[in-house]
Formats: sequence, structure tokens, C-alpha cells
Amino acid sequence: MSGELHVRTLGKAYRRWNSEWLRVLSWLGVPVAAAEEHWVLRHVDFSVNAGESVGIVGQNGAGKSTLLKLITGTARPTEGSVTSRGRVAAILELGMGFNPDLTGRQNAFHAAGLMGHDQASIARLMPDIESFAEIGEYFDQPVRTYSSGMQMRVAFSVATAVRPDLLIVDEALAVGDAYFIHKSFQRIREYRNAGTTLLIVSHDAAAIQSMCDRAILLERGRVLLDGNPQEIFDYYNALIAEKENSTINVERQEKFVATQSGTGEAVFESVQLLDAAGKEVEYLSVGAPVTLRVRARAHQDIDGLVFGYMLRDRLGQAVFGTNTHYTGQELREVRAGELVQFDAAFSMDVGAGTYSVSLALHSSETHLVNNYQWKDLALVFTVANADKVKFAGVAYLPPRIGIQQFGADGSRRVQAAVPQA
Repeated sequence: MSGELHVRTLGKAYRRWNSEWLRVLSWLGVPVAAAEEHWVLRHVDFSVNAGESVGIVGQNGAGKSTLLKLITGTARPTEGSVTSRGRVAAILELGMGFNPDLTGRQNAFHAAGLMGHDQASIARLMPDIESFAEIGEYFDQPVRTYSSGMQMRVAFSVATAVRPDLLIVDEALAVGDAYFIHKSFQRIREYRNAGTTLLIVSHDAAAIQSMCDRAILLERGRVLLDGNPQEIFDYYNALIAEKENSTINVERQEKFVATQSGTGEAVFESVQLLDAAGKEVEYLSVGAPVTLRVRARAHQDIDGLVFGYMLRDRLGQAVFGTNTHYTGQELREVRAGELVQFDAAFSMDVGAGTYSVSLALHSSETHLVNNYQWKDLALVFTVANADKVKFAGVAYLPPRIGIQQFGADGSRRVQAAVPQA
């Protein structure tokens, strides 16, 4: 069944009454006037068609979270209606519905039941939920002992244990650690490619523009624009041009397990990111010289061996990739038991953010032929702009900007802009 969503003249008002009797009469449908009335949402209309991905953007207080609560049924509308088709999974406020005194496993079991899974299905899904969350022994500890990131891991793992027809994601993913954010967006992208309809709320322009077919801009509880994500964010940025948010939150990444596949004739034994002094690093500066050191061992005789790697941003978008076929360095006649070390040296000329490394061992140009091993999320690292002139984007391409200044009469002025150091 395909996921669809239709929102019609939706509105939500919060009212204050002069007495509890008047409140009760309003519940019974008697037309009585409230002492005060504040509309958080009003006249909201839009549809999300099967297989479509739509982003919801807007400043704090625009009504985004209220809209999602009305869509998911955790709040009742004052006017209008919401209709959906297909299995719906929602990841809203952190820990919503979790009992802090129950364990992660118990909460997962309860949450999966509320999503409509029967006990037998939940029992079958639980090993996958536990594996994807990757919180170890904490899965059987009370949720009150969890960090916000651990709660997010369990909530996301439960909500996406089975591919939904309609997936609704709020800003909750923002609390995850770098590795799990990469892993979560990878699963969201896989589900989207498989046909899941997606509704995502985010302030992140890159996430919306990368994953959504269109975007909806909310302003003061109303739909201001509905259209191309790039155009929506251009308008959105104009609305908040006077504000600047340059806060960067960095958490130390937890240990993780990389997704991998392959026939096993050759496998990776280790992967490291080394600085100029040969020290292993997880955090580095824009433009820093680094070496990606990967060691692989052959378990069988191999006629040809190609090593490749891909850097990806936190949304899973490819930043740069290459392999030893492209560089003319294919290995021939690698014998069983031999260890091969690959050192890829380059400058980390990317923008600030978190990145992951995917690795591949194969026999020719791509891993689609004789895939010995493919390893996603083999390494996750963080890049910060510590000493460069401020810039935007995923690539660091510092220019030399020439400036000439001319008077109204066409004469050249000697004064020139002073470049920053």
C-alpha cells in the first residue's frame, strides 16, 4: 500500500475559558465564546502523494511541531481534517511515549505494539531493533539512565524496523551522534528509494534540498509557500536574514559497526585517518593534510585487486571517490595470506561538518563485479573550520579575488580592498 497524506483546512487553537462549565459545553459542541483564543495553525492545506518526499520548514514558533502532532493524532485539530493511507511511522519529540522506568527493550516492545505490530512480529523484529540501535547492555537498562542520543537511537530503530508507507521525521535526529545521524539518513534514503513517502521537518537546507521533491514554508501558523526546495529556502533565508546561527555542537562519536557485504576473497583488517604526524584523528581542521590508511588481507589467490574509497557527507551524498583502477595502480596476482596497505594522502579541503568513509575491494573498475568486500560507514570523522576565512559549502576552494575601483568619470582609483589574512 502506498503512503499518502491529505491535510485540509487544518487549524489548531488554544483557548482560555472563564469557567470549566464553558469548557465542557464547548466539548459537547455548544457554541460558547472563549475568554481568549490563540490560533497556532490556521487554514493549512496540502497533500503528499505516494512516493513523494516533502520538507516542512519555518522559524521556531511557525507551527511545525503542532502540525506534526495533528497529522500523527497526538493532538486534536480545532478545525479541518487529516487523512492518510498506508502504514505510518513517526519520529517526533525525543522520548515521546517512552516510560523512563522501563528498559529500552520494554519501551521498544510497547512502541512497536502501538504501531500495530502483533507480539509474534515484535519478537521477530527485536533483534534487528537492538542491533540497529547499537547501545549494548543499555538496551536492558531503564530509559532514565539514557543520554538523549541513546533515546534517539532506540526511537528511530523502532519506528523504522519495518519500512513504512509514510515516514514522518521531526528535528529529533539533531540530537544523535555523528555516526548515528549518518546511519539514520542512510536508512531514510534507502526507504525513500524503495517507495516510502517522506515528510521531514528540518532547519537543515542541505537535508531538505537533498532528500525532498518539494518544500512547504510555514509562517505564523499558515502555509506561506509550497514549491521547489531551493526557492523555498531562498525565501526562508530572506525572512531570517537578520539572524545568524553559527553554533556547532560536537559530540564524541560512539563505537559503531559498519554495514558490509562481499564474497570475502579479500577483506579489510583496519582503517585509520592519520594527521601529518602520523597520529590517528577523529577531529581535524579544514585543509589539514591527512592520510587514509587501510589494510586488507587476501584469503584466496586473487588475479586482480582494486581498492576504492568514497567520502560522504552526513546525508550520504558523495563528496569524493576514487579507486586504484582510476589511478592506474591495480594489483596483480595477490596471494592468499598477503597483507596490503593502502595510503591515500590528501588535504581535507571540505567544509565544516561530519563525514563518513565507505571502502571497497574488487577486481575491476567498480565493486559491482567481483565485490570482495564493501564497507559503508567504515570511519566517521568531524571537520571544523579552525583557522580559515569563513566560507559556506561542502568544498574548500579559497580564491584570489581581484578588485578594481573606478570613479564616475571612469578613472581608476588607487584604493583597493584589503584582503583578510
